[in-house]
Amino acid sequence: MPNAAPSPRDRLLETARRLFYTEGIHTVPVDRLVTEANVTRATFYRHFPAKENLVEAYLRATDDELRAAVAEALEQGTPQESAAALLELIGQVTVSAGFRGCHFINASAEYPDPEDPIRVAVAEHRAWFQDTVTRLAERAGHPDPEYAGRVLVLLHDGALSAAELDDPQQVRDTVIRAGRDLLRLDG
Repeated sequence: MPNAAPSPRDRLLETARRLFYTEGIHTVPVDRLVTEANVTRATFYRHFPAKENLVEAYLRATDDELRAAVAEALEQGTPQESAAALLELIGQVTVSAGFRGCHFINASAEYPDPEDPIRVAVAEHRAWFQDTVTRLAERAGHPDPEYAGRVLVLLHDGALSAAELDDPQQVRDTVIRAGRDLLRLDG
């Protein structure tokens, strides 16, 4: 059976993901989203009552994909192997084609109100990641997993910001080395 064409909702989400990530959220009008997704305005508003609903859906879909990628990395044998795989995943993101920083950091810069549903989605993603890396540090035997988790989040955030501004390969290598040093994976 041939693959079914993406639904209008899926086309809107994919278009939003591409445009919001490469150009910024506020710079992309609804008219452009509907044109590039090849849907009508009525279809857009049937799926997303406002552009902000699409922004939130885009962030939640991105969160789901990142959770799946992290879960896959964390399935790599021992806690130390899982930690090394997660660091490699973070490093690989920084050198990927079309890299433009962190979806969540970018969105939070455009939506400064912490009560906004978009910022709530960002906060939920960050809380999940913080918890994930803290538990990983604990399983890897770090003597202060809370501290290690906070440092890993800072390394992650720094890598996703610096890789757009500096040499991405150098950022990749640095975040992997710093994370390995923090978790004592080389010794």
